[in-house]
Amino acid sequence: MGALLELEGVTAGYGGGDILHELDLAVEEGAITCIVGPNGAGKSTILRVVSGLLRPRLGRIHFRGASLVGLSPHAILRRGIVQVPQERSLFPTMSVWENVRLGAYTVNDRALVERRLQAVCDTFPIVRSRRHEPAASLSGGQQKIVEFARALMLDPALVVLDEPSMGLDPKTRTAVFDTIRAMNRAGRTILLVEQNARSGLGLASHGVVMESGRVRLDGSGSAVLSNPEIGRLFLGATA
Repeated sequence: MGALLELEGVTAGYGGGDILHELDLAVEEGAITCIVGPNGAGKSTILRVVSGLLRPRLGRIHFRGASLVGLSPHAILRRGIVQVPQERSLFPTMSVWENVRLGAYTVNDRALVERRLQAVCDTFPIVRSRRHEPAASLSGGQQKIVEFARALMLDPALVVLDEPSMGLDPKTRTAVFDTIRAMNRAGRTILLVEQNARSGLGLASHGVVMESGRVRLDGSGSAVLSNPEIGRLFLGATA
């Protein structure tokens, strides 16, 4: 369907030191793109650049053909890019319902907010069934799914997920990945950074392996996963 997001020659870092080096990356519309790689490879730096939290020193970033470079995180959010962070980000004493509603804080049309809330409840039944309970009462996996629901309240074109399976047990991790797959089937383009390389690449239509701020391997998720270099360099204990 064509690239929804494109990074071309992006160089970026912190405190005068570059983490990303002339990075080229394309996220196809309708796809699940999964980025894997060892610690320090630059995975999270890519997400910070895309969300506007870090301005690249060099290079171009285009979303739907328009440049994102120099835009604030709020402006990028309004363009249709929503990020779910690695850390738990729900307000623990607020109800599930209240947390999800906060996802639409930039939407002024109350009727539209209500329609989106009902759609989110249909997609994520836990939002309706646990709506009056405090977010702190949910398990880690349930909280992550509620974070997904909150992100969809803005009806984003691109959902960016940073290590969504971090700290989850295998059963819960499977439920989270099933939810990601369901979001994609519903028409969401997903950009995913995942520490569990086998699970992430197995889910992805497009896989990217990072090393030292550069793309080491790039291709379909299954092709990247089956590359013998992956097992040697990156899977290790995450296999």
